[in-house]
Amino acid sequence: MSETVFRVMLRLQIKPGMEREFERVWLEVGDSVTTHPANLGQWLASDGEEKGIYYIMSDWVDEPRFREFETSDRHLDHRKKLHPYRVGGTMSTMHIVAHLPGAVGSALVEAPTHQAWEAR
Repeated sequence: MSETVFRVMLRLQIKPGMEREFERVWLEVGDSVTTHPANLGQWLASDGEEKGIYYIMSDWVDEPRFREFETSDRHLDHRKKLHPYRVGGTMSTMHIVAHLPGAVGSALVEAPTHQAWEAR
């Protein structure tokens, strides 16, 4: 991952009982984000402890290209489709300054189990 990657994280509170429908619609409209030429990927995660809280993370080649996307008609349409499910939310932006890849899928894996890793 490049050090110039620009990451956006949304924290959304979804109306009670509408979580599954929100997930379905998010998947349906997701390509309006991931097909943008500056998008590097997007993730949807549900909070492990707080019901109705979701996080959307997306990575971009840089901040100016994200801002271009953010004001596009396609993005505004995407937001309109998700808005009925939201009670509230916040947005955080960040610049990735470093990335350490994990062992899974890496040629660096020498210890096949937690116990073997711990013993090293």
